[in-house]
Amino acid sequence: MYVLIISLILLGVVAAIAGSIRNKRLRQKVERGELEKMPEVKMVTDCGAESCAVEEGGLCELDCVLNGSKGIEYYDDEELDRFKGKEGDAYTEEEEAEFREVFETMLPKDVPGWVRSLQLREIQLPNAVKDEVFLVYNDEIHN
Repeated sequence: MYVLIISLILLGVVAAIAGSIRNKRLRQKVERGELEKMPEVKMVTDCGAESCAVEEGGLCELDCVLNGSKGIEYYDDEELDRFKGKEGDAYTEEEEAEFREVFETMLPKDVPGWVRSLQLREIQLPNAVKDEVFLVYNDEIHN
């Protein structure tokens, strides 16, 4: 029992020292002009992902999903990588059909992961497909 208490106290001391060192280094970076100001502490909450930023009292769900990601995951859609950086209103009907085909062949539970994958790959959904995708996305996130 005493070992546990002493271990917790030591852990607290180590955490306090590490925090002090971090703050000192951040202050030095601000003084040298490497940082504009000290980073602000953000409130976090849980929505099924590891952690999510709360912005202005509400949860930004897309940020939550992106923060919970472990990396890019492909959904048999490698061919969509060629659309990286293309605006949502710049797609042709044939290109929209490619997105729709991938979307319609996946399970609803995979849609949030697919949206996350597209975001991480910097691929915008065509405007004509967004509404359909986000209807399923919202249903899956809220269930």
